[in-house]
Amino acid sequence: MDDLEAELVRARELDVSALADAIESIGFECTRCGGCCTAETPDDATENGDAVEPHTATVFPDEIRTLQDSEDYDFRDVARPMPYGLSEGDDGLEGETFEWALQTDDCGDCTFYTEREGTGTCTVHEDRPLICQTYPFSLALGGTSQPMGGAVDSAGLVRAHECEGLGREIARSDAEDLAVTLKERAIRELEEAIAVREQYRPVDGDGVVVVYDSEGPKRVDGTPWEPQE
Repeated sequence: MDDLEAELVRARELDVSALADAIESIGFECTRCGGCCTAETPDDATENGDAVEPHTATVFPDEIRTLQDSEDYDFRDVARPMPYGLSEGDDGLEGETFEWALQTDDCGDCTFYTEREGTGTCTVHEDRPLICQTYPFSLALGGTSQPMGGAVDSAGLVRAHECEGLGREIARSDAEDLAVTLKERAIRELEEAIAVREQYRPVDGDGVVVVYDSEGPKRVDGTPWEPQE
């Protein structure tokens, strides 16, 4: 059994009650500030608010299809190649990367984020990916995704990432619901990582972007990679 498979076994055996205890001890209530949906801007950003890093949240192939179906979106309305491993070439981005990130707007914010009367709103809230459902929490398991920003608090395996809603009282039922979803996310992330490895088939993508996910190599529009004639 390799490391990823061992971590998957560990994830499947997680005690939801213990995770809920950890979440409850840290405390959380969403303030709808939009911090987890928008681009990161450094303290020394220019006056026009240039963002150093666009919002980056992992989204799985089936989650992309769910979002597409919710409003009949095109693939590229929903997802973009994970930027890590890509570089700017003569004709735009090129290189190989693994997995997809939620699409962003011209400001680097999640394309599904909007503000209404000063309050942040997710326009696909009911269908949002697992990583969004569980923010600001993650689990300290190898092979799982970590949200933007380092952990600022922890309790057992549970990590809490920067969020103004941390430290607020959370109802036990809400902590348990969040714990169930956090466990589900960890299992899905590890299953996805194992599937990506098993489906990995190097292709010649010189000068373009190739995305490897659990369904094999793909082009930026989500279609399977096929050599161009």
